[in-house]
Amino acid sequence: MLRVAIIGTGAICPAHIQGYLQFTEKCKIVALCDLYPEKAKQINEEYKIGAAVYNDYKEMLKNEQLDLVSVCTPPYTHAEITIASLDSGKHVLVEKPMASSLEECDAMLEAAARNNKKLSVVAQNRFTTPMMRLKHVLDSGLAGEIVHTQVDSHWWRGHNYYDLWWRGTWEKEGGGCTLNHAVHHIDIFQWMNGIPSEITAITTNTSHTNAEVEDLSIAIGKYENGSLAQITSSVVHHGEEQQLIFQGKKARVSVPWRVKASTQKENGFPEENRELEEQLAAEYEKTPQLKFEGHAGQIENVLNAIIDNHPVLVDGEQGRQTLELITAIYESSNYQRTVKLPLTKDSPFYTREGLIANVHHFYEKGKSVENFSTNEITTGGNYGK
Repeated sequence: MLRVAIIGTGAICPAHIQGYLQFTEKCKIVALCDLYPEKAKQINEEYKIGAAVYNDYKEMLKNEQLDLVSVCTPPYTHAEITIASLDSGKHVLVEKPMASSLEECDAMLEAAARNNKKLSVVAQNRFTTPMMRLKHVLDSGLAGEIVHTQVDSHWWRGHNYYDLWWRGTWEKEGGGCTLNHAVHHIDIFQWMNGIPSEITAITTNTSHTNAEVEDLSIAIGKYENGSLAQITSSVVHHGEEQQLIFQGKKARVSVPWRVKASTQKENGFPEENRELEEQLAAEYEKTPQLKFEGHAGQIENVLNAIIDNHPVLVDGEQGRQTLELITAIYESSNYQRTVKLPLTKDSPFYTREGLIANVHHFYEKGKSVENFSTNEITTGGNYGK
């Protein structure tokens, strides 16, 4: 029985709790920690967990016998807490984004390696049946070489969303919608189609005057073979419609699932290729429906990886790659230039200090509240047909 602790009992914590509670034969939540212990006590009682409650994670790591720690705190704390947990002999599942900088990511990877512990970065949208099926279809090669990718990470958040004390600042949140919302779809994008060789991007803040960070960004990625990708990250899109579309040389496939395939007529105009469409649809259905999806699906993957000693699906290297792509978007927008990938340690944004010192502030944060009265949130991921 794996003994689990959760550090940070804010908005995303219930998703972790609900996930762990689906695997009571494999794990038990024995500790909760939060700077505001009353929040931890409330959630402890709400879910009838019976866990010990702490307000100091270092004290918790020292006093509790633990196997796995879920880190659900603000992004600027991820590296410190993750490294301390790994160094105390615990496996770690850390919420997205992995850290505030690539330098911190590298330190986290080193800690995992020297302690021989598993480090997984939350990417719960991978653990959905539509995403797994699309990944299988792309890996089959039936759609042909990908020539264009469209990533629409559309979310909507009201003005007061950024009133929470740590949100909306480069120092504590580390970025805006590109880092903290589109991270889901940027992760899936790079998982499915790899990292482009260069990024050109623009960021802006259209609707949130209480935030230093962006609420809308558009990036163009270019691959060595000439393929292009456009990535829109937003918290100003009503309806929160989210999709990834891959245009291959032979067919178009996407999530939500849709397939179109064309062949050319004698004059070069398109003619529907029904045979290939049916073949792709059949390939899509080959991947079975997942029993556990979202956070529960990833938690199952992590628990099994610890118990059976095999790799996790979303490891620290994958988490770093996603942050590297996001960092390139920020660097490109900030300096209004195309940025080559991979980034090196010479990048002005490689360190958290470098980003904070150099990045543009759209506005200055004004109102600040310690907590909201509700933990009700939306996490996207509605990828049905």
